[in-house]
Amino acid sequence: MDDKDILQSTLQFHGHRCWASVAGVRVGLATLRALGVPRSGGTQLYAIIETGEEHGGMCFGDGVQYTTGCTLGKGNICKQPLGKLAVTLIDKATDRAVRVSYKPTLQKHIAASAFMEQRAAGVSPDEIPEADQMELVNLVWNAPESDVLTVGEVHAYPQNWLPEVMGFTKCDRCGELVAHAYTRLVGDRKMCIPCSGYDR
Repeated sequence: MDDKDILQSTLQFHGHRCWASVAGVRVGLATLRALGVPRSGGTQLYAIIETGEEHGGMCFGDGVQYTTGCTLGKGNICKQPLGKLAVTLIDKATDRAVRVSYKPTLQKHIAASAFMEQRAAGVSPDEIPEADQMELVNLVWNAPESDVLTVGEVHAYPQNWLPEVMGFTKCDRCGELVAHAYTRLVGDRKMCIPCSGYDR
């Protein structure tokens, strides 16, 4: 899959076309290139994304997830909520990492766009005309990388990664499936955390 196909698939996955998800794709692709690694089909990569909550740039996270393969479902992505459009990607096999951030170069153009004017007026992003969506997609996608990204140096990131614990069991109290690592022993009964009374 080439970069343009990755962009199109990301936008479909994300649900609408916006500048922040495109920025996430560009940052994600840059991290993979810097580390010289492919997209993560398993959990060999780990991403620390710096977006926060409740702001328009959170779409960036979907761009990073789709591009790098680091996803919430696989548990190989986490948020360090700083409100920034940046990610550190770690190759667990080599303990190497790189941080890439999106520059503010285009923000005046983005803020003045028809898309952002409609968003500020409360229009849902998927209700904005496609032409207005694509204006920002193309603006961010076609900008030279050096204009929009800061690619840090690849650096060591030693970490004691916890092994993946496979398998589920039935909670002896509520009967629901619970991953082995999340069972708690209460007397001789294996229970999920809520049933056990433990905090974690």
